Amino acid sequence: MRKFLMLALTVVVAFSVSPFAQGAGFLVYEHGAAAMAMGGAFVGLANDPSAVFHNPAGIAFLDGTQISAGITLITADASVRLPNWPDPAFQTVDQEAQWFSPPTLYIAHKLNEKIAVGFGFFVPYGLGVKWPEDYPLRYLATEDDMKTLFFNPVVAYKVSDNFSVGAGVFYVHSTLSFSLNEILVFSMVPFISYDVPATLDASGNGFGFNAGALYKGEGYSVGVNFRSGFKIKYEDGELKLNLSQIPLSPIASLDGTASTEFNFPHILGIGGAFNLTEDLLLTADVHYVLWSSFDEFKVEVTVPGIEQIYPPGIEDKEVEENWENSFVFRGGLQYQFSESFALRAGFLYDQTPQPVETMDPILPDADRWAITGGFGYKSGGFVLDAAFQYEVFSERTSPNRDILIYQVGPLNLGEGTYSNTAYLIGISIGYNF
Repeated sequence: MRKFLMLALTVVVAFSVSPFAQGAGFLVYEHGAAAMAMGGAFVGLANDPSAVFHNPAGIAFLDGTQISAGITLITADASVRLPNWPDPAFQTVDQEAQWFSPPTLYIAHKLNEKIAVGFGFFVPYGLGVKWPEDYPLRYLATEDDMKTLFFNPVVAYKVSDNFSVGAGVFYVHSTLSFSLNEILVFSMVPFISYDVPATLDASGNGFGFNAGALYKGEGYSVGVNFRSGFKIKYEDGELKLNLSQIPLSPIASLDGTASTEFNFPHILGIGGAFNLTEDLLLTADVHYVLWSSFDEFKVEVTVPGIEQIYPPGIEDKEVEENWENSFVFRGGLQYQFSESFALRAGFLYDQTPQPVETMDPILPDADRWAITGGFGYKSGGFVLDAAFQYEVFSERTSPNRDILIYQVGPLNLGEGTYSNTAYLIGISIGYNF
């Protein structure tokens, strides 16, 4: 059981960086209701303050001072089927329902005819997952929550009447928490096992940059956007093991630390916007996400006193992930009914970068598709955008890391098939001065 404890504590740190069911991999891309309603295909349009996120070159074409604040409400129906599990009550397990609400704030200000500055606050890697505390895969995970807060100033320069470039830097503050049920065999009472809750809380910081270019022609525009990857070092996270359920344990709990670092991916986007008619606009994007940065990492765990139960203690561990780079395809339509009202729709297809061998209840990722819709309303300087997104993940069967505790001869009791459907509502309110 010493090996299992080491694996479980590794999972505590390693997979707590994974948010819940949004974006192939774990990227939340819905940061502005107008863009969201058009399937996120906004790199080649970038015509509102959310350009700070989608393509900073776009703010060079915005007039005056424009401010936009918004929120995206996210929930999902997710479950795992465990056909090999002997208890029928746990052969289908539903995630507990949760709502998440990543916010956005954008400001764009035109300094002169050539230069504009902007600022963005958004949370592109976030959310969490919560499974029942007594479900069979509780030794892999029961709950996690992650937040990545981005602060992103940008500047844009209008090279000509038709062409602009933009760039910025961002600071990221990330927090995470994670829980699982450890299974221990107490050394003074062999052959008797106990569930031991284990929790982790940690935080870290990082930096990166974004840059883009935008060209506006007669009836069309094209753009490119690059958002760099970045590294977060989660150092000296608080790790707690609750041993109170073990009758003869010499201690009620153990506190320790766990540290790791994680490389978030580079993202390259290319897009265009095309006026099919005077009132009908088509947008299309292709994004390339370099998830191969998530190949492996090292977890350093320190738990003073663990030797009393599991000598010689816990060793550091290297974890392989072997994720692959992946594409996202996005498309959108906008019909301008009047100067003040527009209807929008879109779609997206997002490839998963995750090998099935590393899939588990923390991040049961799969290829997904989504349809979107919404509207925009303007009155004077007031702007209101609203969007809805319906998202379906392909079903996918995972060995759930082939944990030995689930192996009965050739049968893997922990093998499961995951399914997930997500629902998103986006609202942005702005004012143009």
